[in-house]
Amino acid sequence: MLQRLAAERATGVLLRERGTLYLCDGQVVHAESPETPGLDVLLTTGGGLDAEGWREAVAQAGERRRVGRYLVDSGRVAEGALELCHTGALFDAAFFVLGPSSAPARFRYGDAHWLGAVRPVPVAALERETVRRRALLHRIWPDPATDSAPLIRADRRAEPPVPARQEAVLGQVDGVRTAADISRSLGRPTFHTLVDLRRLAAAGIVTTAAPAPRRHHPDRMPPAHPSPHPDPVSALLAPSPADPDVALLRRLRDALEAL
Repeated sequence: MLQRLAAERATGVLLRERGTLYLCDGQVVHAESPETPGLDVLLTTGGGLDAEGWREAVAQAGERRRVGRYLVDSGRVAEGALELCHTGALFDAAFFVLGPSSAPARFRYGDAHWLGAVRPVPVAALERETVRRRALLHRIWPDPATDSAPLIRADRRAEPPVPARQEAVLGQVDGVRTAADISRSLGRPTFHTLVDLRRLAAAGIVTTAAPAPRRHHPDRMPPAHPSPHPDPVSALLAPSPADPDVALLRRLRDALEAL
């Protein structure tokens, strides 16, 4: 659908399960996802703009869909800094918007975002970058569980030293926060946090928190005994076995730690 919209130079918003893409003349001009910090978080956390300045820009220029232009013209944000930050936020959100989904996508023609166009990105470039990022994460550590689950520090005698950037991420790991929570807290793109967390997972420093035990309800009927002839649809929907690459990497890591 996205390639077709680009070919017809469509303008509007593409809605998917994990976020939205805004198009203008077939190019992507903005992206949003609940998995990533918004542009406001990235700008204000970095110290280049205060929260009051952001609210003023939205109030003054939001209805005219010129918030980005207002930030630059008012001298609150340099144009280059806005373009750099906005492009980073766009690619970050698009990584999740374009991820695998079982829900259908919808497109509303004519809708425009209140930020206004900053630096449009061609659809082909966005797709290439998304594929590159997925491949990078898989090379670092092929188990995607750390991307979305609450995280804890692994139970080990001593942790090896880590770079300052990863140390900041590790300091946010508390058994409750996910990668998205950590990113919002630090004011960083979520993809960067995913990279750090997968490296920490590969080093055996972090792992996913165990799910909370389910409570037993005596008034509920016990589960039926499995049928000797399972439903073929249920078999197709059943979770696949663990990635053999992940199992092998974990065995290798445990063996090295035992030396």
